[in-house]
Amino acid sequence: MTRMGDTGPKRSEPAAAWMRRLPDAGGPVMFTDRRDAGRQLAAELPCLDLDDPVVVALPRGGVPVAYEVARVLGAPLDVLGVRKLGAPGQPEFAIGAIAEEDVSVLDPETARRTGTTEAVLERTIRLEPAELRRRVRAYRGERPPVPLSGRTAIVVDDGLATGLTVLAAVRAVRRRGAARVVVAAPVGSAQAIALLRSEADKVVCVTRLRCVHELVVVPEAGHLFEEPGALVAVARHAGQWFTRHLAASAAQAA
Repeated sequence: MTRMGDTGPKRSEPAAAWMRRLPDAGGPVMFTDRRDAGRQLAAELPCLDLDDPVVVALPRGGVPVAYEVARVLGAPLDVLGVRKLGAPGQPEFAIGAIAEEDVSVLDPETARRTGTTEAVLERTIRLEPAELRRRVRAYRGERPPVPLSGRTAIVVDDGLATGLTVLAAVRAVRRRGAARVVVAAPVGSAQAIALLRSEADKVVCVTRLRCVHELVVVPEAGHLFEEPGALVAVARHAGQWFTRHLAASAAQAA
């Protein structure tokens, strides 16, 4: 378990949603929905001179955003399993996160402040990987992950609040061999961006907020990822890439 320093994030990431400014923060709704957010985000990426990119979506809310990014870039789209580690009795209050490739991140200060004992933490860490594996099977089925070795991984979520979940994802794609890691989200807090810049090669946000409190979660969007169309879209993008890849490999072998 990797532990964060005392200067790490102190609040939990939103569960996923369309995001807008708080009324007293000024400004209109930033994005009409996640698809619109993805299109705006995609417009920020071509200038980065991306080398052989793969778009890696973080479920649930990151998938519709990433779909648009992959479509604009003409890049393969994949899903990476990540799970927030919630505080006892407060599942949406993150004390850490886990991801595929046996990655785990912990913010010990938040764990201490929420009264999370070592025994509770150990039990959470023991139980959550099973749920992570179940969700990965639901997201990806029997298809293997899109290869990342030597490529640019664009890790996409629908918002960066604390950054803990995305940090776990960054470390996971590194373990899969990504040569370069770009974190991309429609909106992010200053503290999350600072945290992620310490490990990602680039962090791209359409809108940057001063603090976590300026993010608003719109509940109606909470289950968008679970619509069948989102899963089909991921499978189609990945399937198209694998078809082209296998055809090219067969041609080279011949």
